Amino acid sequence: MAHTAKRLSASLSGVALLLANVANAAPLQEIGPGEGAVDIVAWPGYIERGETDPAYDWVTDFEAETGCKVRVKTAGTSDEMVALMNEGGFDLVTASGDASLRLIYGKRVQEINIDLIPSWNTIDPRLQNAPWHTVEGKHYGVPYQWGSNVLMYNSEVFPEPPRSWSVVFVEQTLPDGKSNKGRVQAFDGPIYIADAALYLMAHRPELGIEDPYELNEEQYKAALDLLRQQRKIVHRYWHDPFVQIDDFVNEGVVASSSWPFQVNLLESKGFPIGSTIPEEGATGWADTTMMHVDAPHPNCAYMWLEHSLNKKLQGDLAAWFGSVPVVPAACEGNELLGPDGCKKNGIDNFDRIHFWKTPRAQCETQGTCVPYYRWVTDYIAILGGR
Repeated sequence: MAHTAKRLSASLSGVALLLANVANAAPLQEIGPGEGAVDIVAWPGYIERGETDPAYDWVTDFEAETGCKVRVKTAGTSDEMVALMNEGGFDLVTASGDASLRLIYGKRVQEINIDLIPSWNTIDPRLQNAPWHTVEGKHYGVPYQWGSNVLMYNSEVFPEPPRSWSVVFVEQTLPDGKSNKGRVQAFDGPIYIADAALYLMAHRPELGIEDPYELNEEQYKAALDLLRQQRKIVHRYWHDPFVQIDDFVNEGVVASSSWPFQVNLLESKGFPIGSTIPEEGATGWADTTMMHVDAPHPNCAYMWLEHSLNKKLQGDLAAWFGSVPVVPAACEGNELLGPDGCKKNGIDNFDRIHFWKTPRAQCETQGTCVPYYRWVTDYIAILGGR
């Protein structure tokens, strides 16, 4: 846990207080010659060049067409992404909603000129003006993919999908007659406090939680208490999807919050795996490709932003990651995704997902809420057993 706590502590520098004004620098007005490279901070599996599986490659053609070499730095949590963007030297980041507003108000990303993105109008209208990348009518990124944080489970232990997130929050006997203690995992990121709050929305309605990212002191304390209780049964707090896959295969882990990416890889290996969105609903992510305010390769970056909306890329990525394309047309006619791929990946669950967003002191559902910097410090304490 020491490494985790150190990494999360470092991220506090990225929790910069949300300032009153955002950066006002004018966006690029025209795309010039490429600079020869583009540096991207991305979630694992988001930028593939066929090295893992030759069928999944949306980089090679882009490099051939533009002369822009794609260089990727993977990050396992939103806090890592914010820390890397604060350090600088990168052009783009595939930011989730719990990072995007921090980057905007921290003046780490620049406004995007959507007139330079010819495919902008192909984006799902529900995402074009989403509040996690649109501030004061200005766009600070291009939507990339979206999906839910599913409950992944070993289908030999659970012959039927678990109906509730209780299997990872509350100590209990599982269908195989054994305890869940030491056999479940939780996400290694402060935003996971919202998962606890979502569970409490259903199981402790007297708390009056309306939004799992907007918690008053009483609601927040209840979420922390649940997470401290959960810590007694957690095998590992995960952030590396490949480590989690190994834990399911070799370490006896049978249930955890996860991404469809892990589910797909385990299925491809023939492992007995399943996933579900339980009765309480789920948190989720709608990721946006955002451009650093001091991007060293702005022309190549804009070329990638347009390329990221390519219909084939969108469908191939959805098939690979288990996500949903932000370009709805990508759901049709994609060989890798198949005719039912978007349905399998949860396109019909949009209204059941509470998308990640940065908790703020001033919130809509109640006057004052616990701000994100508290989430960070308190989650570090929980990971440390306090």
